[in-house]
Amino acid sequence: MSTNHTKLIRATYIGILVLALVAPLIGLYPVFVMKLLCFALFACAFNLLLGFTGLLSFGHAAFFGFAAYVTGYFIKSQGWSPEIAILAGTLVAAFIGLVFGLIAIRRQGIYFAMITLALAQMVYFICLQAPFTGGEDGLQGVPRGKLLGLLDLSSDTTMYYVILAIFVACFLGIARIVTSPFGQVLKMIRENEPRAVSLGYEVDRYKLVAFVLSAALAGLAGSLKTLVMGFATLTDVHWSMSGEVILMSLLGGVGTFFGPVFGAGIVIALQDLLADKVGAWVTVIIGAIFVVCVLAFRKGVVGEVHAWLERRRARA
Repeated sequence: MSTNHTKLIRATYIGILVLALVAPLIGLYPVFVMKLLCFALFACAFNLLLGFTGLLSFGHAAFFGFAAYVTGYFIKSQGWSPEIAILAGTLVAAFIGLVFGLIAIRRQGIYFAMITLALAQMVYFICLQAPFTGGEDGLQGVPRGKLLGLLDLSSDTTMYYVILAIFVACFLGIARIVTSPFGQVLKMIRENEPRAVSLGYEVDRYKLVAFVLSAALAGLAGSLKTLVMGFATLTDVHWSMSGEVILMSLLGGVGTFFGPVFGAGIVIALQDLLADKVGAWVTVIIGAIFVVCVLAFRKGVVGEVHAWLERRRARA
């Protein structure tokens, strides 16, 4: 990538970060932006697995939703501080990801995807029946508490900047993982797994680590979402949530850094703007937009922009 394009991308990221920093000051509703950031982190976690490792999971809602329940339960029923409860939710999601990965990682393609879906449905059933989840009613009224005993998270503005800081740290962390030697091996596995095996790499181990990292980040997103919204429900762990995060990633652009964030922004904004006006038809509208994007933007919106910049650079 040329120096000019690198500067352009860097300037774009800086501009988006500045906009995020001043969002509460220019009238953007903090709770909406926090929800968007939580789902953007969820989409980035999924993209680490699909976009950079080439593994399509239909069960990522299990990590997102179960971590949401764990965090909500420990804060509401056990009186844990928010940072410890979030850590607990993230670790539980990582453990579930390890179990899922050990079972599914030796399969490829649709077989891998269907195994993750089946395992996620088992987690959904557990959340439906377990006493600590509240069953069909879910966990309601989860308090935000005080971060480290100092920051009162009941303030939307304070909570917003905490969520933003965590999201930026995770986004930079994912970028560091992908650009590291470990990330280069993941890309090689995505492009040509037999070649990676022939070069002596233990492919299953790399895929398992990527799966656990993706599950942990998805769990972190679910934990933060519970803290922001104050509840965790069966919707968070339902298979449709797995489909939603796939939709976000594909809309924005799989295999790009900012694509999942953009895709999450589209989906969450449409849900927020249209839910009161068209009701259940919002799903149909989002589906129609998805079809149009798949037909017109095969690489996703951000992916097509990257491809256009590359074509311009090649002509120049």
